[in-house]
Amino acid sequence: MGKKNVFNTIKAAQLGGPYPQAVIHNGLIYLSGQGAIDPQTNRPRLGTIEEETSLAMENIRVILKEAGSSLEKVLRVTAYLLHMKEYGRFNEAYGSFFPRNPPARSCIQVARLPFGIRVEMDALAYI
Repeated sequence: MGKKNVFNTIKAAQLGGPYPQAVIHNGLIYLSGQGAIDPQTNRPRLGTIEEETSLAMENIRVILKEAGSSLEKVLRVTAYLLHMKEYGRFNEAYGSFFPRNPPARSCIQVARLPFGIRVEMDALAYI
């Protein structure tokens, strides 16, 4: 069994909670949930579902890149939406980050998300 390594980068949003941005283990990177948090201010940047999805995905992209991975290496994403009525618009924004060979994905409506955001996503990728 390989060692568990916690991973953080200052280039993506940092909320200071009791969890890292990601954990790397045996060649896989497990990303903690990412939302519409501005990496410059570490504060929510609320907007449309498209804007919030794009910012969350950008945070995911940056964490993966800094850890030696990429969006092309994502195996699975779980998306948590505040309003399932925004599912189609979410899909359009999300899909622009995976133009070929998208990862497996689940999408779940939740009653509430932290900081008033509309979407949060976690991911699993390989290095």
